[in-house]
Amino acid sequence: MPLRSTARTNLVDLVIEQMEGLIAGGEWPVGTKIPAEPVLVEQLDVGRNTVREAVRALVHTGMLEPRQGDGTYVRASSGFGAAVQRRLRRAGDLETFEVRASLERDAARYAALRRTDEDLAALRTALAERDRAWRGGDLPAFIDADLDFHRTIAAAAHNSVLADLYDHLSDALRATLQSVVGAPVPDSVRNQYDAHEAIVDAIEAGDAEAAEQAALAHLSEGMAALRDGAGAGPDRTEDDPQ
Repeated sequence: MPLRSTARTNLVDLVIEQMEGLIAGGEWPVGTKIPAEPVLVEQLDVGRNTVREAVRALVHTGMLEPRQGDGTYVRASSGFGAAVQRRLRRAGDLETFEVRASLERDAARYAALRRTDEDLAALRTALAERDRAWRGGDLPAFIDADLDFHRTIAAAAHNSVLADLYDHLSDALRATLQSVVGAPVPDSVRNQYDAHEAIVDAIEAGDAEAAEQAALAHLSEGMAALRDGAGAGPDRTEDDPQ
């Protein structure tokens, strides 16, 4: 009996590992519904109970989310990401923003020291996309483009843990930003193109100190607003897309 139990546990673990691979590899993207149980049974060539246990385990980690009458959806790309997102849901706006600021300062510094020509080209493209979304008046697209810009900086730092942390943090930031995207704040606070260009220029020049200071400069207004209480509601978001 114990031997069967061990074998069964190992089989469930293998299915969990395979499902995690499908999620991490992008075959099951975050926000999409996973195949129905009968399809998984056929695809994975295991029994229903094994599939159910594997899905239940991933629901418990926060990677999957069951929706009544609608199936099961991918909520996070990894167990690590799910844990970060659970913690962020309990954090205040200022706490989240301060963590973001810390990560962005380090990301900019390391990117200035480690970036490749391909990284620099990706940064220029991301900056242009961000500006295009702003000029087009598409604020949801602007938020996405802004977060993509900062993800690109994190990627250019060539530190996989930092990049993962920022990626999962930005998921939480997007949810907050989208909920208050129409908040009335000055356009100069919402856009800050020059400040973002300064970050890229410093990274291109390989000036780590200037890159760090440029990253800090564009965040300081938002942090000040949050400390004053203005960002606890709408103003928080408009500071963030920078």
